[in-house]
Amino acid sequence: MSGGDASAPELLDRVFLTRVIEPGDEVAGRWVREFGVGEVARRVREGREVSLPGVTGKRWGGLVARGKGADPEGDLRVARDAGVRFVGPGDPEWPGQLDDLGDARPLGLWVRGAPSLRMWALRSVAVVGARACTEYGAHMAATLANGLAERGWVVVSGGAYGVDGAAHRGALGAGGATVAVLACGVDRPYPRGHTQLITRIAEQGLVIGELPPGDHPTPSRFVLRNRVIAALTRGTVVVEAAYRSGSLVTARAAQRLGRHTMGVPGPATSSLSAGVHELLRGDAVLVTDAEEVVELVGDMGELAPERRGPVLPLDLLAPGARQVLAALPSRGAATAAEVGRGAQTTEEDAIARLYELRALGYVERHGDGWKLTRQMMISVRGGRSRC
Repeated sequence: MSGGDASAPELLDRVFLTRVIEPGDEVAGRWVREFGVGEVARRVREGREVSLPGVTGKRWGGLVARGKGADPEGDLRVARDAGVRFVGPGDPEWPGQLDDLGDARPLGLWVRGAPSLRMWALRSVAVVGARACTEYGAHMAATLANGLAERGWVVVSGGAYGVDGAAHRGALGAGGATVAVLACGVDRPYPRGHTQLITRIAEQGLVIGELPPGDHPTPSRFVLRNRVIAALTRGTVVVEAAYRSGSLVTARAAQRLGRHTMGVPGPATSSLSAGVHELLRGDAVLVTDAEEVVELVGDMGELAPERRGPVLPLDLLAPGARQVLAALPSRGAATAAEVGRGAQTTEEDAIARLYELRALGYVERHGDGWKLTRQMMISVRGGRSRC
């Protein structure tokens, strides 16, 4: 069981408080910062009167009741039997970027899987999006995650249906690294339909969460889980999200934390892409593949290739030859002198270029005139439309 540099009493106190305090509780986080984990745990255990600031008597009573039912030693035993360890601040495996959450920082994380969470988090990207995604959204999420994994990046998501599941599968399919951040105990995968997927993630990657073994998810816990995804990673990519999507919570948390925020565009008519498009109208960056994501979140010099359309035969012509070809009429023939004037060159140069173009099958000679071959007319018109 991980404890790292933290003392055994502090480890037990943190595990105890994960049963008492809800994830992301900034009031309780301030208590821990001001009084220390041990003192907060002691006062909850004693539970005689409200002895911590910013809490009502009713709420204090609820915390004390939770504390009476907590069994940190038992939680650690259950976790150990399930192959789960507890990692808290001060542990060598603790990802320092989570400290950016301030008083909303997790008390600790339950970790299932062999790799080092701290090392994996250093080069990670979140890919999140709609649960009820379209085929397009699932395809884009899987393709992005696959490409990121092939480039040595860790893909982080929430283990949910839709985009999350597609992202995890895309990374696993590339034989790459992926992390699922759950809103429940990591020994009880949720959703249950993803039990096999989450088990595979634990075998090949990491499954992490703030809640102790056996704890169940709630709507608020899903929302608060998203801040961990945002803080843990260098950037967040949103693939399909409606206006009220929880994925936007992750993206906005990433923006507040100074992380990169990216969005994959969808059809303008799709309500599932409306939230993404709203992000893109703000400070988010439009991305369409893994190379563009890496260019943003990666090291200096990891640039995406220049984007351009397919190379056509006409693109391979020298500029002078393209000018002569463009000077030929779409219908009928023209003399070499007329072509030269249209290409702004001499008649002799035009003749040389015309013979070069004839050898390539672009033009043919009719007496003193020159005209396009039948098969090249469409190509030349297309080339002119690009100019």
